[in-house]
Amino acid sequence: MKITAQEEYGLRILIRIASCKSGEGMSIPQLSETEQLSQHYIAKLTRLLRMANFIRSTPGNKGGYVLARPASEIIIKNVLEALGTPLDKEFTDETGAVMRFCTNSVDCSSRSLWQMIQMTVNNLLERITLQDLVTENANRDTIFDKLSKEFLV
Repeated sequence: MKITAQEEYGLRILIRIASCKSGEGMSIPQLSETEQLSQHYIAKLTRLLRMANFIRSTPGNKGGYVLARPASEIIIKNVLEALGTPLDKEFTDETGAVMRFCTNSVDCSSRSLWQMIQMTVNNLLERITLQDLVTENANRDTIFDKLSKEFLV
């Protein structure tokens, strides 16, 4: 699994927008200033997020970007996929079908390990919502404690 800069910065922008208390949202210049990224790059990332229906723009001079749906309905795995390639792409064949686990060779055995790790990461990312990431620190710790217990048991 590889997280690209585009995926990381896009997620950070989405968290900023979700955390914004203003009904007008955040503009490209505001996002550029807070994230220390060029306005051109912010525009590219917001376009991807808008096309995936995570955010929408608000009209007017003071317009900006707001969430297109509640943060509790936005799954982080889907956000990362919209910003890049599917996270488990390395473990698919040319047709996109997931390769089966195998144990007939050393290469195959090690691939099985990486596939299991990838499946665990995907499972976790499917359970985390944008709301979990913008929740206050005390509540966030509770959410992540619960998730870590589910995966460590």
